[in-house]
Amino acid sequence: MKRTLFFLLAILTLAACGNNQNANTQAAAQIEQEDAVEVLYFHGKQRCITCNAIERLTKEVIEQDFAQQLKDGKIIFKVIDISTKEGEKIANTYEVTWSSLYINKWQNGKESRNNMTDFGFSHAKGSPDVFKAGVKKKIEELLK
Repeated sequence: MKRTLFFLLAILTLAACGNNQNANTQAAAQIEQEDAVEVLYFHGKQRCITCNAIERLTKEVIEQDFAQQLKDGKIIFKVIDISTKEGEKIANTYEVTWSSLYINKWQNGKESRNNMTDFGFSHAKGSPDVFKAGVKKKIEELLK
């Protein structure tokens, strides 16, 4: 009797584990990224003037030139603090260890990454108009 009870308990445990895996797979499928342009600005706790300028100017471009696309979900803008656990996880997938700017295209569930960090640090503080034009051009290119 004990053997039968143990056997039934083992089967129920395995069945429960199998169902959980299906639930996780279904949840992952629902989270799958839709076609969009994703703008990610990574930063840590300590931020320099240029780091702050990159975030501010990127936000200005998106809010002024792409407000409707942002509202429609065609553009996603995220500011990610890499000093938090959640931010660190995302930063690790991009191999980011300090302030960085990525403008990515998601299409058919696949991501095409564009690292704009060097461009940002070259232009955000000294030539903000050049920076804003470059960000706008990249977003327009990826929206096509």
